[in-house]
Amino acid sequence: VNCQLLALSEAEVSTVNCLKPIYAPVIMTQIQIYDTTLRDGAQREGLTLAVEDKLKIARQLDRLGVPWIEGGWPGANPKDGEFFRRLQLEPLTQAEVVAFCSTRRPGGLAAEDRMLAAILAAGTRWVTIFGKSWDLHVTEGLKTDLAENLEMIRDSIEYLISQGRRVIYDAEHWFDGYKANPEYALQTLQTAIASGADWLVFCDTNGGTMPQDITRIVSEVIKFVDPHRECQFGIHPHNDCELAVANSIAAVASGVTMVQGTINGYGERCGNANLCSIIPNLQLKLGYSCLTDPNLTRLTQVSRFVSEVVNVAPNDYAAFVGKCAFSHKGGIHVSAVERNPLTYEHIAPTQVGNERRIAISEQSGLSNVLIKASEMGLTLTKEDPRTRQILAKLKELEYQGYQFEGAEASFELLMREILGQTSTLFTIQGFQVHCSIAPKHHSLATIKIAVDGQNILEAAEGNGPVSALDAALRKALSQFYPELTKCYLTDYKVRIIDGGAGTSAVTRVLVESSNGLQRWTTIG
Repeated sequence: VNCQLLALSEAEVSTVNCLKPIYAPVIMTQIQIYDTTLRDGAQREGLTLAVEDKLKIARQLDRLGVPWIEGGWPGANPKDGEFFRRLQLEPLTQAEVVAFCSTRRPGGLAAEDRMLAAILAAGTRWVTIFGKSWDLHVTEGLKTDLAENLEMIRDSIEYLISQGRRVIYDAEHWFDGYKANPEYALQTLQTAIASGADWLVFCDTNGGTMPQDITRIVSEVIKFVDPHRECQFGIHPHNDCELAVANSIAAVASGVTMVQGTINGYGERCGNANLCSIIPNLQLKLGYSCLTDPNLTRLTQVSRFVSEVVNVAPNDYAAFVGKCAFSHKGGIHVSAVERNPLTYEHIAPTQVGNERRIAISEQSGLSNVLIKASEMGLTLTKEDPRTRQILAKLKELEYQGYQFEGAEASFELLMREILGQTSTLFTIQGFQVHCSIAPKHHSLATIKIAVDGQNILEAAEGNGPVSALDAALRKALSQFYPELTKCYLTDYKVRIIDGGAGTSAVTRVLVESSNGLQRWTTIG
């Protein structure tokens, strides 16, 4: 990549209103993004996808412009078979849906293999099959000999092609196999090529390979393969050494043109390569083409949509798409970013559909308060005495144990209260909670509130005291504020502030709520 620094005068820097790139990347090769969230990502411990979940995610990926979506392993479970059947009835608009499977079993024939029959029934044009590259896995895992493994690769690929399918061959444990027995590993690859595979994908299945080894091995293998054969190369790294993104980029720089990974890096053990980091790094930093620019601006939304569907809390600190990826807390930082975002941001957040956030804490200055007020549609100036009053109140409450950087909804209420924009919407007059243990944990809450002079008494049950209280309060308030029927509790955290005080300790409580479209947090 040729980079040309832009010489900016002081006047130009001071008048910049939006983040501009400091280099002009050369537009390079199209990189094929292959998403395996629905198969490899679903192998994450604690993550389960229903058929409807898989369909929702697939359609989001399709709209994002991802060209390859691996849907699962038909025949391995009824869920994946149903997923492919549903997509035959309602196909995606642009993405190739790919079925996944292993090579045939040892000692059999591909034409008689039930797993390959299920793959054909899925009706996809493309099939990804994986075969063993490491001699250790052949003898210890498959319990067969090296020659039979080569025959399994050849027979499986040729059979699928004879049935009108195109094949992506995942060379499982490629890097470990190449290090242990390069001659045999290359034989497996040559067999796949000779059998008609369109793509060869190097898999770092155990996730233990270093970036410099990825560079060396991929470069050696691509040079070794007959250049006259029409075959393309891909990479499929795992994240056991926290290097899956780095290894993907190293492989692309060495000549591969397909990257296999998952949204948010979900996957078995420590996860797969995180496409939410790989895509912007390749496209915005190195000049490769992965998605159209308009689609790239949807990346953050897709990341958070997937985390909602799989019921895994978003990683607020994730690069590019995390809530804190463009968050500024220190007063000096905030003041500088306000003048020129280039001072503390490596890209414009909007390029990936994210947004700048100004965190509020005891380290805040007037700039933090003014920016947050502007974000919330409030008009304040440095000269307004209420601005300093807000800042003073913030620092006082933070000293007491409140933490507003994680509870921006409460900070908005604090500002509106000082600005005289709040009113008493209801008053809690009292509540009781009864908890039983046998035969199962169960809670009953009664609550009494007053709204506009009316006293309301309601009761509700829950699987715990917080659940029961939340249900009772919501039941009482929804009679007056029906908007609350769309809202629900998503998280409730209790943190001990002075741990040495035992059961007398002061606690900080964070309550996170959602209306299905956005989340907000309050503190007490």
